[in-house]
Amino acid sequence: MRRCALIFRVCCLSLVLGFHSQSLAEKPLAVARPQEHIRTEHLKTHLNYLADPELRGRSGSGSKLAGEYIKQHFERLQLEPLFEGSYFQAIPSASIGGNARIPSGRNVGAIVRGTDPKLENEFLLIGAHYDHLGSSGETIFPGADDNASGTSMLLEVARVLTESPVKPKRSIILIAFDLEERMLWGSRWFVNHSPVPLEQIKSVMIADMIGRSLGDLDLKTVFVMGSEHSPELTEALDAVPPPKGLDVARIGVDLIGVRSDYGPFWNEQVPFLFFSTGQHPDYHKPTDTAEKIDWEQTTLVSTLILELSIRIADSERTPTWVEEVPTSIEEVKSVRQIALRLLANENPAKPLGASQLLLLGHIKVNTAKILDAGTVSPADRTWLIRVAQLLLFSVL
Repeated sequence: MRRCALIFRVCCLSLVLGFHSQSLAEKPLAVARPQEHIRTEHLKTHLNYLADPELRGRSGSGSKLAGEYIKQHFERLQLEPLFEGSYFQAIPSASIGGNARIPSGRNVGAIVRGTDPKLENEFLLIGAHYDHLGSSGETIFPGADDNASGTSMLLEVARVLTESPVKPKRSIILIAFDLEERMLWGSRWFVNHSPVPLEQIKSVMIADMIGRSLGDLDLKTVFVMGSEHSPELTEALDAVPPPKGLDVARIGVDLIGVRSDYGPFWNEQVPFLFFSTGQHPDYHKPTDTAEKIDWEQTTLVSTLILELSIRIADSERTPTWVEEVPTSIEEVKSVRQIALRLLANENPAKPLGASQLLLLGHIKVNTAKILDAGTVSPADRTWLIRVAQLLLFSVL
């Protein structure tokens, strides 16, 4: 996951405190679940290989090994290659100004063909990036959570879809993007050189960092972004309850901007969902290793993505895009709860300074005014984003 837009941590934390998944008692729903299921042992096998030091942080020669591993998995499942008879889509290198260059790479993709003659030419895309930061001298960046976790989900979902006796009505593209850590170059290349007409890709599901928790807090919450732009994807999220033990927090993607490979699809107004469990202290560090992965959580998030993909692929309604997204008073409540919690639970080992206490007090007072008014103006929302950034850099 890219370094930009670090406000993500604050926004995610706010939703941990302020948003909760819908109670099944409030809206009972019968959801068809696949006969085959996500298996933790398979996720472990994939992730442990991809995060092994031998793959050198999945850059350079390690990236080639990872790409071959993904390709061989698709071959064993006898999936149809996505790119004119090949599982690989070559990505050329690019100049980004001065002497900086993005290296060449390879996206790896396959198709599960739909069974409905009327819907088989509509596609749902499930994706995750498999590259990471590589190494620097003897220091290796394993990228166990970022994003071996998402890639492991992709490979296991591919297996379940293939081995389940009932196949989806729409076709499903399964793709592992390369070069996400290099300005999303792999997904940007894909969108501009799609092997199927882009207008036939009706929805996209991207997973990035689903194996840990926000700030290593004791919670099992996955943040889902993008549904606010599609009534049909919102409906799917409402219809598919999360697996027991997992909470879902929905975030407006405009709060955090482009964080991963959904960005190029967002730019083209392709309906999407982005899944992440948030940033943690080992983000982009050599300490992002496999032994720190929460396997139960990774299994639960992978199960949610699988069940949502089946729901969307089989739905009679094709996802559509809406541009205008209303502001939410819940965002104000969430940031207020962060400030109140920080004020009430100051860490004696790391006391807050005068300027930090002033900021938290300002948030406490101003959010109370907005909540009393009951509406969020554009100026209020601009202020909310600014104070979230200040919280990140000066307090959290």
